[in-house]
Amino acid sequence: MHSIAESDWKHLRKLQPVLLDRYCRQILSEVEKAASRHEEAAHPRYLAVCKLIQERDRELGQTFNDMRRSQAFLSILLLRRNGLFTDDEFAGFGDETKDKIAFLQSR
Repeated sequence: MHSIAESDWKHLRKLQPVLLDRYCRQILSEVEKAASRHEEAAHPRYLAVCKLIQERDRELGQTFNDMRRSQAFLSILLLRRNGLFTDDEFAGFGDETKDKIAFLQSR
């Protein structure tokens, strides 16, 4: 995978707690919506919540569990794809990282 500059690594590490909290809030909101579809019976809603949690837990692990500099580019890409950076937060990365992310997102 792509390596990132030391300054980008430090920026990501500084943002990590905020991004993790934001991602968890996003997941909890999705779970709330899935659980509150009262037009459906309880069991299908329960199954939908279980499936959603399994999927999001896998994504959360890919994004945050292996937070090493060698894996940071993948984390940045996943965070960007999930809309977890504010524009200002993403602007804090170097041009090379932002350009690589933009290129991969355009594919």
